[in-house]
Amino acid sequence: MTGPAVPFREIVLKVHSRCDLACDHCYVYEHADQSWRTRPKTISDHVIFRTAQRLAEHARTHALPSVSVILHGGEPLLAGPARLRRVCEEFSSALAGIAELDLRIHTNGLQLSPRYLDLFDEFDVKVGISLDGDRTANDRHRRYADGRSSHPLVLKAVELLRQERYRHLDLGLLCTIDIANDPVAVLDALTELDPPLIDFLLPHATWDEPPPRPDGSPTAYAEWLLTIFDRWQEQGRPVPVRLFSSVLSTLGGGPSLTESLGLAPTDLVVVETDGQLEQVDSLKSAYEGAAATGFDVFTHSFDEVAAHPGVRARQLGLAGVSETCRRCPVVRSCGGGLYTHRYRSPGGFDNPSVYCADLAALIRGIEERTAAATESPAVRDPYELLAAQQDLTRTLLAVLHDSLDGSGGEVWETAWALAAEVESDPAGQAGLDRVLAHPYTRTWLLDTLEAVRAGRPVQGPPVERLAASVAAAAVHAGLGPAVPVVHRDGLLFLPTLGAVRVGGPGEQGTALVRADGEGFAVHTEGGVLHIARGAGDGPHWSPVRVLGAAGGPGPEPVRVRDDLDPYRTCFDTPAADRLGPQAADAWSAALAQAWELLAEAVPDQAAEAAAVLTTFTPLAGGEAGEAGEAVQVGRHGYGALGIAAGSDAHDLAPALLRGFRRAKLRALAEVTDLYASDGSWDHRMPWQEEPVPFSRLLSETYERVGLGLFAPRFLAGVPQALDMIEEAAETTVDGKQLLAGMRKEINGTHGTSGRNGCKTDTERAAVRRTRARLTEK
Repeated sequence: MTGPAVPFREIVLKVHSRCDLACDHCYVYEHADQSWRTRPKTISDHVIFRTAQRLAEHARTHALPSVSVILHGGEPLLAGPARLRRVCEEFSSALAGIAELDLRIHTNGLQLSPRYLDLFDEFDVKVGISLDGDRTANDRHRRYADGRSSHPLVLKAVELLRQERYRHLDLGLLCTIDIANDPVAVLDALTELDPPLIDFLLPHATWDEPPPRPDGSPTAYAEWLLTIFDRWQEQGRPVPVRLFSSVLSTLGGGPSLTESLGLAPTDLVVVETDGQLEQVDSLKSAYEGAAATGFDVFTHSFDEVAAHPGVRARQLGLAGVSETCRRCPVVRSCGGGLYTHRYRSPGGFDNPSVYCADLAALIRGIEERTAAATESPAVRDPYELLAAQQDLTRTLLAVLHDSLDGSGGEVWETAWALAAEVESDPAGQAGLDRVLAHPYTRTWLLDTLEAVRAGRPVQGPPVERLAASVAAAAVHAGLGPAVPVVHRDGLLFLPTLGAVRVGGPGEQGTALVRADGEGFAVHTEGGVLHIARGAGDGPHWSPVRVLGAAGGPGPEPVRVRDDLDPYRTCFDTPAADRLGPQAADAWSAALAQAWELLAEAVPDQAAEAAAVLTTFTPLAGGEAGEAGEAVQVGRHGYGALGIAAGSDAHDLAPALLRGFRRAKLRALAEVTDLYASDGSWDHRMPWQEEPVPFSRLLSETYERVGLGLFAPRFLAGVPQALDMIEEAAETTVDGKQLLAGMRKEINGTHGTSGRNGCKTDTERAAVRRTRARLTEK
């Protein structure tokens, strides 16, 4: 087992080893391990003290910001208020100044009273109560030893906890599943109590002692839970349900929210009433001694327990599940199931869960029911992707402002206030949107945020860019505020507009930029420069060059050649300096010819690319850079490509399409999770022998699908790659939607043109001619 042990962040402390109920499904008393019989009934002062010290030592060693201590049993309330007070005081004292302490207690609620809740209020101990549903469901297992119902007293405890003075302590309800119970009645009974959370637990079982299945169905538990899910959806999800939330989270590429699902490493250790340190408590269901480590709080540190092979086995993520599970598409969500439920003698835990079929059916059932609601619109609609990118840019700007926390000085604060003034006008908001949508705005934000977080100074151009952006927005909107903008070396750059020469090399100062009816004016100590709207190159003005309308719908469908922006230097190959007239004409002509070739061969792809690729920057040094590519995607926002000078149009056309596909996939990955990132393993691509990460398999397949629309040779191996992606356990709901879109593209049902998706004879002939030219290369 490689890698460092995961520190424990959660301690289950057994404060009492007996119970006042005789639940026949209890893993402590009714299953294989009967070690409770030899334990002290109540935890001693010495064990409390040593455990608190060990936890404080562990938290200090690993610099843990917080730790949870869960008071458990048996029934923990049987320890009595005095003993529980001692626990709270000891742990609060030991952790003071080291880590935040999160105290919790899981109880059947029978003993709960204001006496306990006042104590818990004093130490902020959150309370979780076990309740299996309505009276019929709860009485099926949770009875006293003489058969009496516990349901009335549990309801009384829940009602007490719901009182206004105690409601903040309510952790929610834990419900153990029994498929003999009516699922709708169970959910209705629980939601009626308005808990902050419901946690449904599969009854502990192993391959040696499988769960009951009265009708023999391998998916009976999934069907029961999906009935609840449907009812929960119908009710408008009135209460969070941890099991469902976890599945929905992992389907979207997020983390698991429960130990029983997902691939997150375990970070929990159990301390018994005698001070013995054990693994997760549910292992007692497997066999006698399954949870034992041989360690105790008197002579062993928590780090020693964390290095125990049994604990490490549950910290390996994907590598820690069986081979069958590693090949399963839903393993990211189910994680192989609860470790205990994988046990089969004599082989141990290297098996799928005994609930394997149930978990797969549950996850797929939830996905089928929620895919449309949980998909990001950005995957389907290119203009939704642009909107999501704009939201991300605005979020980054707000984060930068908060991160600077006043350190940007007067220059930043003045610009920030003027930005609010400009945005208060609808035209100003549109102008600011236009500037923020410029791809190199993202480069500036990311570079500056990185510097702030690294503690590097950010005075000068990084801070001054905001004022220049606000001035450009005001000019676009035709608004009047005079915006002070710093110029350096005699140059004042306005993003999306161009550069104004206001002085000579080495000169620095502040100019006022103000929009006027014919363009804008720049006021300096030396006088006023008037720049007319649409003015060409001159001694004082170098504009960002417009290359022509994009020809597609959407915001600002205009392409520009930006060889001025200081933040355009974000490609593998250095950006070219301002091109001279002859070089600029040749570069623009090659780009225009390449675009015509794309428009003939793949009109829909070209139209989308034209609508979202707004900015092209000439690169220096010919066809250099990453893989010698003529088109490069840099570290910036969506919408810019770097184009190598001297590129031939026939080479440039497929390179543009590849660059567009690469940029789009990266933009999607920035605003939604397409695949899970935990424990990714390598895949062998059909077109090369060297194994690569899933992210590269996905990106290269996505690019090849686009290229294959006009050059079929690129489709070699793509169907196999799509199968590999589909079978891998890595794609999220959005990733699967993207995969479905790629299949439609190669099947000819996407990216067509003409009425009802059919090309005209003229269009088909043009496509054939263009494909012939492109595939000759």
